[in-house]
Amino acid sequence: MSSVQSVAGRRILITGPARGIGAALAEQLAQRGARLALVGLEPEKLAEVAARCGEGTFVAECDVSNRDQVTGAIDAAAEALGGLDVVVANAGIATGGPLRSQDIRSWERVIEINLLGVMYTDRGALPHLERSRGYLLNISSTAAALRSPGLSAYCAAKAGVEALSDCLRIEMQPLGVQVGVAYFLFLDTDMVRDADRELPFSEEGKAEMPRFLARTYPLAPAIDEVVAAIERRRRRVAYPPWFLKALAARQAFASALAERASGRHTEEVIREYERLSAERGAPAVSATQRTRQLADL
Repeated sequence: MSSVQSVAGRRILITGPARGIGAALAEQLAQRGARLALVGLEPEKLAEVAARCGEGTFVAECDVSNRDQVTGAIDAAAEALGGLDVVVANAGIATGGPLRSQDIRSWERVIEINLLGVMYTDRGALPHLERSRGYLLNISSTAAALRSPGLSAYCAAKAGVEALSDCLRIEMQPLGVQVGVAYFLFLDTDMVRDADRELPFSEEGKAEMPRFLARTYPLAPAIDEVVAAIERRRRRVAYPPWFLKALAARQAFASALAERASGRHTEEVIREYERLSAERGAPAVSATQRTRQLADL
């Protein structure tokens, strides 16, 4: 078992900390004495989170899909804190719709933020983490293993984050940097609540899933798991924790359970999406979070 390293005094950068997982994690780490850098959009909400985290919290407005912005923000945070010990690549969005009719720009934007944004964050953070022999945690999702109609961009991005993390873990081991990846089912965050409210096919799809997959889980215990993962520099962390066991049998799990359950009414879900697109326009129906970088599933 990995040794436990207290987060007190450690220099921790979080992307997408304005709300959801990022905000809750920042506040929990601050309570435990960590020194924080908060990097993301929504400057007013960032400032509110920073105020709750206490004096000395570094804040930088940054779109993680812009490589120069994220690299500059990470370098500035490292300079302000005297280095970085932990980086959590958390920023993400979710859009939905069947690929054949989803607004293509909303699909691309998910990849730009959820996959390229994580890669840009990792790339910018690595020189600092090499110096501290630190820890990098990329926020993926159970969507990396469980597929769902109407979420092709999100699932593709999160599967990419998982693969990126696994490759990077091997690359960075000789340099003393440990890499973890996090998986969450539906958590009680703005992103999940907005998706349930704004995307009818999201709620309908969840209704066809087994309860233990479709339910919305409380945020606080998930944050406790993430803090424990940082303290122990874990390779993988999930909430609910049982999901880690399911990863070993992901193909059978996905095809026999998730794909069959979520696919029962795919045709009618697609028709409903196209009806809404005709009424509102594909960009309006596809985007659940528009341009906000929020907490992940």
